[in-house]
Amino acid sequence: MEQYEPERLSAAQLAAMRRSLTNGRGALTRRSLLRASGMGALAIGGLGTLSACGIPPAKREGDAAAAASDDHSATEKQINFSNWTEYMDVTGDGKHRPTLEAFTERTGIEVKYTEDINDNVEFFGKIKPQLAAGQDTGRDIICVTDWLAARIVRLGWAQKLDPSHLPHAYANLSAQFRSPDWDPGRAYSYPWAGISTVIAYNSKATGGRKVDSVSQLLDDPKLKGRVGFLSEMRDSIGMTLLDMGKDPGTFTDADYDAALGQIQKGVDKKQIRRFTGNDYTADLDKGDIAACVAWAGDIIQLQAGNPDIKYAIPAAGYVFSSDNMLVPVKARHKTNAEKLIDHYYQPPVAAELAAYINFVCPVDGVRDELAKIDRSMADNPLILPDKEMASQGRAFRSLSAEEETAYEEKFAKLIGA
Repeated sequence: MEQYEPERLSAAQLAAMRRSLTNGRGALTRRSLLRASGMGALAIGGLGTLSACGIPPAKREGDAAAAASDDHSATEKQINFSNWTEYMDVTGDGKHRPTLEAFTERTGIEVKYTEDINDNVEFFGKIKPQLAAGQDTGRDIICVTDWLAARIVRLGWAQKLDPSHLPHAYANLSAQFRSPDWDPGRAYSYPWAGISTVIAYNSKATGGRKVDSVSQLLDDPKLKGRVGFLSEMRDSIGMTLLDMGKDPGTFTDADYDAALGQIQKGVDKKQIRRFTGNDYTADLDKGDIAACVAWAGDIIQLQAGNPDIKYAIPAAGYVFSSDNMLVPVKARHKTNAEKLIDHYYQPPVAAELAAYINFVCPVDGVRDELAKIDRSMADNPLILPDKEMASQGRAFRSLSAEEETAYEEKFAKLIGA
């Protein structure tokens, strides 16, 4: 197998990378845009009405549209890749994407890389008509979050991947990512990055006290009016379920309502300041929010500029999700796409990507390579979880269309969306 050797980055380049994350994806992620776009939680719930709108029922392997897809990889050396903004390594001058350019140099396959995913719901709205009609979306790889990846797979709108084209991916995928309930064994998807939901706090704002549980967030009178929860239902409800001793992977309707009730109490007594996307970061940095439910990638960035920012993994555990690469039905360059997916599962490539985006790396064997770039990142469990941290992560289970509609409607009412 050919191996990729990245150019070692200077301290100045690394600093530029980190600064860039405060503009773009690090400052305005898919989560904050869920509300800002005006589509919000109800729009997510509305995905449950697909069948009622004339879209065919869910299918998987053997779906006619997927089976009929023609692969032009042998004659068309190109890939169209849609991803989130600021989710790819870029040089300090912003002109080059080293890992993508190395792939092209090694394989001769040109990559048209487009940062056209700002929000899962918005993006699904763009591609849904073509997918439903069995047409090419113009994209060979898309990168979407678990719940949307699950829906696309369930509807039969993703192509099954060929393991023979994915030797690095098959060998190096971390155990924590190997078998989500919506794609057991990763037949249709491979993760781009993992997302850990944790408790974050500003130690100066808390008077030096540690905050390490949802119960503290909801009940500590010293935090009243200075607590943040996330506007992403799966994160806020999932973390509350864990705090209650329930597993987000197996909860019932009654469990969901009980968790919702716990958060509602925090709203009613004005313990919770507000529900946010990742725009909580500015308030946490200033201390206006003393403690909150947070995304680990944001916290790594805040810590680089503010030593008062701390995080805690609750004893009850934390919610874990991922953004995932899929090959849509009718994509013209499936084999080329699989080669690119596999490229990012070579440890040197994965390390260079992780050093830039700072989310959980799904690739085993990357620690030594990441240490060559930045030792502190290699030792950061928010980027490379150790066994103990990995064992504490819990995925929010897949929802039926009916559950998704009902749960999102209830949550939207709670947060005032």
